[in-house]
Amino acid sequence: MAGQQTPTSTLPLPTTNLPATFMKEITSDFSANQEVGRSVFGTVYKGVLPDGGVLAVKRLAENAPVAPGTTFDNEVANLMALKHDNIVQLVGFCHEAQKKVIQHSGRYVIVDMIESCLCYEYLANGSLDNHIYADNSSIDWDTRFRIIKGICQGLRFLHKELDGPLIHMNLVPNSIWLDDKYVPKIVDFGLSRLFGQEQTRMYTVNVKGHNGYMAPEYLYRGEISTMSDIYSLGMIIIEITTREKNCAVSDAQDRAARKFVDNVHQNWKTDEQIIRKYPKLDPNGLQQVKACIAIGLKCVEADRKKRPSVVDIVDRLNGKRVPIFNQA
Repeated sequence: MAGQQTPTSTLPLPTTNLPATFMKEITSDFSANQEVGRSVFGTVYKGVLPDGGVLAVKRLAENAPVAPGTTFDNEVANLMALKHDNIVQLVGFCHEAQKKVIQHSGRYVIVDMIESCLCYEYLANGSLDNHIYADNSSIDWDTRFRIIKGICQGLRFLHKELDGPLIHMNLVPNSIWLDDKYVPKIVDFGLSRLFGQEQTRMYTVNVKGHNGYMAPEYLYRGEISTMSDIYSLGMIIIEITTREKNCAVSDAQDRAARKFVDNVHQNWKTDEQIIRKYPKLDPNGLQQVKACIAIGLKCVEADRKKRPSVVDIVDRLNGKRVPIFNQA
């Protein structure tokens, strides 16, 4: 989705339950030329509407299983009702049974398939991973700090401001999108409810590129809680702050990125180390960087009981004294 500012579709759409033929039309039949991103849940396409507006269309895997007791339309409608400055607005969907001809055992057979798509507001700057690392980034510290605060505010909304906590389960840089002003917005935030937590875990744990963002208890024991999101958040905060990609993304022997965490402990301890990496920091910026390193490292504690809540994190980012960050 990276590129110049593009007009977003006028909301609401004439209907939020959109036909599969319309999805194909606006994405040029899900053309590779329209592809703007991928996640464990599907491929994202740029959808150009007849009025010139643009949507981000996430095409889910064919016949993606919905959690028992869940109705796709109802669950998506619930997600569409969620509104916050730091979550991506879900504006429409497609969930349509179709007949499809496939080859099976040397014969062509007709099978029933479900075409499922989620339509989101289109954000001009694409996903976070296109911007934060040293080799592809020119964004300054002030922008990075605003991005960190925005992500944390979005996660606070999901964990604390709904009827019950909505656990993301797949908080990684490509599940955070940036608008034309670099305001971060979390996407894929309700898919753990749509697919069910066990199915979502199967998707995420088996994707090599998502190593390094999963809490050890989630990765190895299947324990799911808000604290598994906090671990992922901490890793993202560290990456944004250090401008370094965690080494576990391609390291099957270190899937929880403990080597990366150890290196941050060693290389971001002192003011001198930080200033060498951010030579233009003013005193206020230096304190912000130190706070973000402290927060990130606390979030990625191996023991989930030692991790802070998202409320603690937002308070600390706002300059409040929070006891948990002073603990050894």
